[in-house]
Amino acid sequence: MPITTCVFDAYGTLFDVAAAARQAADEPDFTELKDSWPALAEHWRLKQLQYTWLRAVADAHTDFGKVTEDGLDWALEKTGLDGNAALRARLLALYWELQSYPEVPQMLRSLKDGGMNTAILSNGSPEMLVGAVRSAGIEALLDDTLSVESVGIFKPAAIVYDMVLRRFGCSKEEVLFVSSNGWDAGCATGYGFTTAWVNRAGDPVDLLPWEPVHTLGDLTGIPALAGLS
Repeated sequence: MPITTCVFDAYGTLFDVAAAARQAADEPDFTELKDSWPALAEHWRLKQLQYTWLRAVADAHTDFGKVTEDGLDWALEKTGLDGNAALRARLLALYWELQSYPEVPQMLRSLKDGGMNTAILSNGSPEMLVGAVRSAGIEALLDDTLSVESVGIFKPAAIVYDMVLRRFGCSKEEVLFVSSNGWDAGCATGYGFTTAWVNRAGDPVDLLPWEPVHTLGDLTGIPALAGLS
């Protein structure tokens, strides 16, 4: 069955999650980030993900904004940067305006020109996702932005992937799901989607019962995977 619907994770897939720390490090008010921003960004992202998993299994859901704040607070303490309220506020503000990866607009435009449905399926809260999509200028290239807040649990719960089928009235076989998280792509494979893992860092495959169907270094090859020439 041909692909009709291309669905993307947001953070780390369309939007560069390291951009907030990197941009703040270039600002004169936050010179303390000059050398430590890569470590801060890595710790922040890891704790953000870990807190989504822990809250899901503990049935203690909260919105992604709170998870993002908690992850940042842990990362700031880990890197010895806690106590700087101005830095914390600036990093959180920048997270709402994350830069997209450079290939994203043209890739999405190619999908839309080819007649594909396009959407985001993200752990992000609706407000955070609206901010990122607007900042990247890709509103017109997406048919919808789906947030886990509609179901009250984070990925990779199957009920999250169900949202795609309800929204587009399609079968699992018609969906190409794209994520920079190997665990997300792998679990979506287990759910029944055709999947593409955007492995920008060259990481090993996560040792789960399922693996991504395709692995790419960036998003430029997505239209071809969707069956577009």
